[in-house]
Amino acid sequence: MDKNWAREEAYLILNKIIKNGAYSSIEIRKRLNSSNLERLDKALVTEIVNGTLRNIIYIDWVLKKYSNIREEKISPNIKNILRCGAYQIIFLDKVPDSAVCNESVELAKKHGNIGSSKFVNGLLRNIARNKEEIGYPEKSDFVEYLSVKYSHPAWLVESWLEDYGAEFSEEMMKKNNQVPPLTIRINRTKTDRQKMYECLEKLGITYTEGLYNEEALNIRGTSSIEDLDIFREGLFAVQDESSMLTSKIMNPIPNSLILDVCSAPGGKAAHMAELMNNKGLIIARDIHQHKLALINKTCKRLGISIVKAELFDALIIDENYIGMADGVLVDAPCSGLGLLRRKPDMRWKRKPADMEELQKLQFEILKNASLYVKSGGTLVYSTCTLNKKENIEIVNKFLSENKDFYFDNIEDLLPRNLFAPNAKEGYLELYPNVHNTDGFFISRMIKR
Repeated sequence: MDKNWAREEAYLILNKIIKNGAYSSIEIRKRLNSSNLERLDKALVTEIVNGTLRNIIYIDWVLKKYSNIREEKISPNIKNILRCGAYQIIFLDKVPDSAVCNESVELAKKHGNIGSSKFVNGLLRNIARNKEEIGYPEKSDFVEYLSVKYSHPAWLVESWLEDYGAEFSEEMMKKNNQVPPLTIRINRTKTDRQKMYECLEKLGITYTEGLYNEEALNIRGTSSIEDLDIFREGLFAVQDESSMLTSKIMNPIPNSLILDVCSAPGGKAAHMAELMNNKGLIIARDIHQHKLALINKTCKRLGISIVKAELFDALIIDENYIGMADGVLVDAPCSGLGLLRRKPDMRWKRKPADMEELQKLQFEILKNASLYVKSGGTLVYSTCTLNKKENIEIVNKFLSENKDFYFDNIEDLLPRNLFAPNAKEGYLELYPNVHNTDGFFISRMIKR
């Protein structure tokens, strides 16, 4: 397939994400699964889309620096063509600048207005001529410098500087701009590590062992997971190691009753079921009907029979389960700031105003969910975000108002090679730059 088709597909996907608010991971998968592109061309499309999204603030700063037309005068279609082109020129050494310019001009002729192709040609060639001297904003405005250099919104830079300091924040942002590994969890109810190794080798898929979980593998060499027979047969699930650790910290035993109050798409529920040897009952709830189908689909594929998906609002108290559950998992709705390397479009989809409402929601869900824990039972609160106000501050507030719960030492539930300075205090903070996982927070509490 011609590379020109791949570049147009990348532009169309990016346009849908930016103009229509589509989610990058979903849109890329949907478009590529229905396309006739070869595997290498699909890889190029994914690289252009995700690379542009990861570097979009910097790219826009560069476009503004070299453009002779004010930003607001450039149409959205042309701006997204320029973004794709600028990304390839600045970041992809293997792609000839002339080819990028020429193809961007053709895209402008097809998707732009009269005269836009000349503007695209001139601006991209100007960037190509000067790409070694582009640089960054002055460090005197440190927030702007970090925001532009690493393409993180200024409000987030300010928040992380306050929470984590300059050096650590910069390391996180740098790590967020690197492509994360694709991690899978071996389904131990259907197979084992050695059999999975053999399956992957037959398919020509390379793998390395996970860092912290014995059922984790990092894989490379496949463009469509869903097309693999071993996926359809339920031999594995796609899940980051940070998410796997949530189930390990819950540590459910066979024949337990577990409530997963914000469960979709069901990865943690399925993992807990595997840890329980598919014995007991897990009530997996979500507020959206269509997401229950995801939970059921996941569990059916993995051969899990003890997960019961239910439509239920976690803000409502269910009298039927008060004091009944051995374990309750609150994997709370959050800002998702720990997933920025994996979902780069989250960088501008979240706004500072979202945070306060999320914190109120998280606290109410945790407070309600705690009612279902029986005496001596376990309450786990987790998020996939890097924001202390959504993490440790929520849990500390809950414990201050609910004296019948206390933090539980989780040292014995964690692998020895995992850096976890707060494990004895009952919680774990995971960072992409420290642990090479998604950013995550997990806490374990016990009811007296």
